[in-house]
Order: sequence, then structure tokens, then C-alpha cells
Amino acid sequence: MLPPEFDRRYPVVVEGDGAWVRDAAGRRYLDAMSGGSMALTLGHGRPDLVEAAHAQAEKLSFVHNERLTNPAQEQLAQELTAVAPAGMERVHFVTGGAEANELALRLARSYHVERGEPSRWRVISPAQAYHGPTIATLALTGRAGLQGPLTPYLRQQPHIPPSTWRFDPSGEQALHALDEALEQAGPGTVAAFFAEVVSAAALPAYTPPLRFWEGLAERRERHGFLICFDEVVTGMGRTGSWFAADKLPFTPDIIATAKGLGAGYAAIGATICHQRVYDAVAAGSRRFTLGHTWDGAPLPCAVGLAVIDALRRERLIEHVAERGPRLRDELAAALDGIAMVREVRGHGFLLGVEYVDPRDRESFLPAELGVAGRIDDVALEHGLITLSTQPTGDGYAGDQSLFAPAFTAAEEDLAEMVSRFAAVVHEVAERVEDDLS
Repeated sequence: MLPPEFDRRYPVVVEGDGAWVRDAAGRRYLDAMSGGSMALTLGHGRPDLVEAAHAQAEKLSFVHNERLTNPAQEQLAQELTAVAPAGMERVHFVTGGAEANELALRLARSYHVERGEPSRWRVISPAQAYHGPTIATLALTGRAGLQGPLTPYLRQQPHIPPSTWRFDPSGEQALHALDEALEQAGPGTVAAFFAEVVSAAALPAYTPPLRFWEGLAERRERHGFLICFDEVVTGMGRTGSWFAADKLPFTPDIIATAKGLGAGYAAIGATICHQRVYDAVAAGSRRFTLGHTWDGAPLPCAVGLAVIDALRRERLIEHVAERGPRLRDELAAALDGIAMVREVRGHGFLLGVEYVDPRDRESFLPAELGVAGRIDDVALEHGLITLSTQPTGDGYAGDQSLFAPAFTAAEEDLAEMVSRFAAVVHEVAERVEDDLS
């Protein structure tokens, strides 16, 4: 394979069961990251999901949806729109999160063109974000370090800062930055505001304050841009509701989701739009082409149906809503007293730990210490799978860790995850204090 990091040793994982995986050497790891990327929401080794894929493959595994459709796709569209926010009535299936986000961009652009506003193409988004590695989605982040040598390919877009405790706890400064971005771009050129409701990798478990969301909705009405939400991680129950947008005081225009829709058992994502967005295309060209080979294929759609059935039957979203706050409290209590830990955030089973310089408990840690990478390396030594994020050059974020177990993780496994993670952070914090002394 072509590895993400050439100097890293990758355990070869050969088997999984519940919240545990085993590598080729026989070592077991506790998976606190739902497969490593928050996708495996229902845990490893689900016979019902495997059987759904098997049964569909025996009947019909693939047809291309440009001129054909299939029952699994049609039924999944009905089931998904039934649990989406009110008014979100149309859906197009893709194979993953970046594709879903890119499709959202194309749909937003099409909406404005179909309505006779071809000048609208700019997309404003928070700088501290991640929406995927494709050329269009990579341009949505303000994190230049992620773009690297690909910058010449990217159409640079306007960004606003996050409303974190450090920079803007009220959300007012972010709204002011949004107003400035609209003015500089020209409101008539802005197609969409694109953001995560609750952030994942870029700012684990962060969401802007209510004032920002209220102000965003006001500006949508005033200036006519669309609101597009990246719910690749948060969709399908991760934050304790079907979509994180369910908890906001307005309905978005477009939602992209993916990981939890296939629960790690099939590559599938979806872009869902409000009926008014669909109506603009239906009243115009009546065409929305440029799909991918596996869009809406029956096999992954059958798995998506089985996932939704499991979420309902086992009341897993209700479980995440009830258990998530207590899990956050347990994690915070286990990390209490570690000067390097500033904040433990949580929304359902999406939690984030923010680290700071222990000398003043506010400044970012020196980037050269590589604390995020050390957390993940030590965690593997402790038999725990975690995901941490490095400081960013724009100065909006420092070292942080994600904590995102499967919805089905047993109580004893959750307790063990918290215990091992606390031990990891204690160990790394002691080394960091030695380095800083």
C-alpha cells in the first residue's frame, strides 16, 4: 500500500469483535474511535449487517443509476428523508464523505444557476475545518498545511475564525467576520456557507454558540446564500440525534452525510437537500448529472437500510443521547488534575480533549513537542486506538484528541477506554512537563 506516513509502522488488523480488534501478531486493541475514523458506529462483527449485504448481493449487487434505479436505493431514500430535518425531501447517494460534500457544492451551485444567478459561486466556511481530500473539498479548509503542494489546484475561498473559548466565546466576532467576508466577496457572489454543526477532526466536539447559528440564519434570509452542513461524522446518531442539525433553530438547505450510514460495513454516503433546492432544478434544466459509478448501488444501499433498522430497533440513538453526557463526565473526571488538559467537550459519542501548555493552562503547547502524535503512539502501546490532531499554522487550534466509541460499546469497554486513555494522557503529560522544565 501507499501509506499516509512512510515512517510509521502500521499494525495489520485481521479481526474485530464489538469494540475490540486483533492484529496479525495476536495483539488486541480497544477501539475508542469506531474503526479509527468514527465510521464503525455499530461495532465490529455485526451478523445482521453482513447478512443484509449477502442477501442483496445474491439478488442484485450492482446497477448504474444514471438510467436505472433499484428497490434498495428507493427505499433507503425514503427512510433517510424520513429521519432528516423537516423539509429535507430529496437525496442522492455517493460512496463517501468527501463525495457527499463535493456533491453538496455542485448542488448549491446548480441551485443558483437554475434560478438565474450564475454569479454565485463563492463558498464561505470556518477556517479551522476539514471536509475531505478532494480538490473542491480541500479548498474549503483554511488549514494551509493540509493543502500543501496541491495549492495550485485549489480555488481559494473565504474563511472565518472559530468561536472557541480562546478567541470568541460569544460568537459575535465570527458573525462580524462573516459580514466582512460577504462584503469583500460581494453578497451576490456567495453561493453557500459550508460548515460542520459539531466538528470532528479539526476541532473535536466543538460547536459554535447559539448566537452564531441565529446570526447565520438571519444572514441567509438577507443575502440569499444556502447553508450546507457537513454531517459526514455527526449524521446517523453520533451526537445523540439522527442529525446534529436537529438541535439548531433553523433547517439547513443541504446536508452531506456518510460514515454512520454504512456503519463501516459498506462505502456509502448521501447528500440530502431541502425540497426548495430540488424544486429550483426541477423548474429549470431538470438535469443533475455527473455521478460516480457506485452512486446508489443496491448492495451498499441494502446495508444502509439495515443500519437504520438497527438504530431504530435497538434504540441506539436514544442510548447515545442518554449515555453521552455521562461518558463526557467520566472522561473529564479521569483527566482531572492533569494541567495539560484544558477542556473536555462532548456531544453524544463525539468527545474532544483539548491540551494546553501546563505552565499557564492557556497557551498552545509548542508544536515541536508533537503532543498529539505522542498521545496516539502511547495509546497504541497501551492497546488503545485513538485519533489526535496536530496544531495548525493559522493559530486557531493546538493539540487535541478525539474520543468516539461505537454506539454499541459495552459498559465495561467504555470504562476500560476511559481508564486506558487517562493513563496515556498522564504518561504523556509527565514527559511534556519534563521537556518544558
